[in-house]
Formats: sequence, structure tokens, C-alpha cells
Amino acid sequence: MSGAEIAEKMLADNGIFNVKVISTPGRLTDHYNPKDKTVNLSESVYNQRNIAAAAVAAHEVGHAVQHEKAYSYLTMRSKLVPIVSLTSKFSQWLVIGGLILGAASEATGIGFYIAVTGLIFMGFATVFSFITLPVEYDASNRALAWLQSKNMVSQQELVGAKDALKWAARTYLVAALGSLAMLLYWGMSILGGRD
Repeated sequence: MSGAEIAEKMLADNGIFNVKVISTPGRLTDHYNPKDKTVNLSESVYNQRNIAAAAVAAHEVGHAVQHEKAYSYLTMRSKLVPIVSLTSKFSQWLVIGGLILGAASEATGIGFYIAVTGLIFMGFATVFSFITLPVEYDASNRALAWLQSKNMVSQQELVGAKDALKWAARTYLVAALGSLAMLLYWGMSILGGRD
């Protein structure tokens, strides 16, 4: 089956009939959009008939299943999206600007408060990245469980699917750790220099 057929079958098997599976241009553009209820699969995943396409398609449907079942971490992450999309635009500018302003005018202390505001904004992004981890791991677990229970893949292919989804999930882990490292670095730069 193609990635699109896998996605449609998994949606139907989970009783989800109000989500569309569509092809989206580009590579690595696969995602579930809860706003318009679409599983967006890159052209290669949408059309190809291999274990990688099946695993990615099932993973994205895993997000649709989470949405349907009101999975708590997905709900929490969705509520943070508008906040993080705003704060992430300004966080580094506020931190760097606050540090520069603080160095130029130590007497007022305004630079410190601007930098701390930027640090708080960075904190939202870090929290968001850690909330994303259980969302991604759960979507992969749902995908693998479905692929196995419906005998969509052989045991050997299931091992390949597990491996592919494991490495994909680790990219989110690295991003979360990177976000935490940046938060700690700037936190020590801002708060460590205070007497």
C-alpha cells in the first residue's frame, strides 16, 4: 500500500472519517494539521509503497488519533503554540538587547529586566520542546502498534519501521536538549553576572 492508502486505512480503523489525507510538496513536510484536520504527506511518502512511507504515514495519523482522543500532551502543546510563536520571535532580541543595554547603563537596571523577559520567553520554547517529546513518542507508538496489529508489515519490516521512527523521535530529543542548553547558557549569562 502507498503511504496515502496506509493513512486512510489507519484513520478508518480508528473511526476517524473527518480527516483528509493530502499530498504536500517538498521533502520532510509530513505533518498533521489539527486546524483543518488534514494529514499532510510529502509527495514521496504519499505515493511510495515501502516501509519508510508506511511508518511516516502511520505516525502522522497517530497525531490525528491523539487529536480525536484529546491526548493531554497534544492539547497542552496546541494551547502553547500561539504563545511560543510570539515569544520565540522576540526572546533572543530581548536577551541580547537587554545585555547590551545593561552594559551601557548599569545604573538603571532596565537592561537586566529586559534580558530576564527574554529569558522567560525562551523558557516557553523550552517547555514547548519538552512537551513535544511525549506527543511524538506516543504518535510513533500508536503507529507501530497499528502496523503490527493489522499485519500491515512483516516482522522484519516492523523492525525497520521501529528504527526509522526511533531516529525521527530522537531529533525532537536533541532539539529539546538544545533548547534547554541555550536557556541555561543565557540564564547564567544574565543571572550569573549579578551581585
